[in-house]
Amino acid sequence: MSVPPSLRRLAFAALLAGGAAPLMAEAPPAKDRGDSQVVAPAVQVAALGEALRIAEVVEVMREEGLEYGASLEDELFPGRGGARWQAVVGLIYDTDTMRKRFDAALEREVAADPSVIGGILDFFGSERGQRILGLEIEARRALLDESTEEAAKVVVEDMTANDDPRLGLLRDFAEANDLIELNVAGALNANLAFYRGMIEGAAFDEPMSEEQMLADVWTQEPEVRRETEEWLYPYLALAYGPLSDDDLRDYIAFSRSAEGRRLNAATFAAFDTVFSAISRDLGRAAARQMQGEDI
Repeated sequence: MSVPPSLRRLAFAALLAGGAAPLMAEAPPAKDRGDSQVVAPAVQVAALGEALRIAEVVEVMREEGLEYGASLEDELFPGRGGARWQAVVGLIYDTDTMRKRFDAALEREVAADPSVIGGILDFFGSERGQRILGLEIEARRALLDESTEEAAKVVVEDMTANDDPRLGLLRDFAEANDLIELNVAGALNANLAFYRGMIEGAAFDEPMSEEQMLADVWTQEPEVRRETEEWLYPYLALAYGPLSDDDLRDYIAFSRSAEGRRLNAATFAAFDTVFSAISRDLGRAAARQMQGEDI
């Protein structure tokens, strides 16, 4: 039995919303050394998370997760989940738990190079940065609607047919943030975690080795890559449609900067931690549901 298709989730820096540079100035110093202030990593992460509006991103992730939970029921135990399964999925996608996991992982990531935080907040704290990031969250939430997603796909198809230069900029943005490869890797990691949860829940008649799980998950790579590309470009077209080419070029330039690269790597790693934990919990819960156990 193969694990179901992964949740189509794009947990990359482009989806993290806004922030203002003054947040760092308002954060209390851990201790003083002459005229300089050294800010504790946990305080920096709290300021960065507040600036990037992670709470709003997590809320959208929960909405996506509840929708995904329904698709899991349809695939694995159609008609047998009901209100109990919905409640379990809701607990797994608990926003407080997700946020704590994210913050802890992000703190580990930025602790190695906290100097980039100021540059990140400078970029996203501008009026233009705020507008960009607001558009990103709006687009992600809008794509929860199937008709909106289909319309965005048509836009990309038209751009491709007309050889629209704007599509080239969107591809440059995706390349600058390594969005395809990082999302494919993250989705496969989540699928592997789901597999492990299923095994912990005794979903399979015969034990499976780690090598067997890895081999099975790896066979999904082409499909995961296709799904990622099919979702990514409609999202980018929808989110950045209102932006001028100059604004988008500046965003690409930031993504290629030291601050942009560090943010991208840190947020990918943090969200990978969150989704791996969620996927494992979902696997365990799904296995128990399939066996008719209390979950």
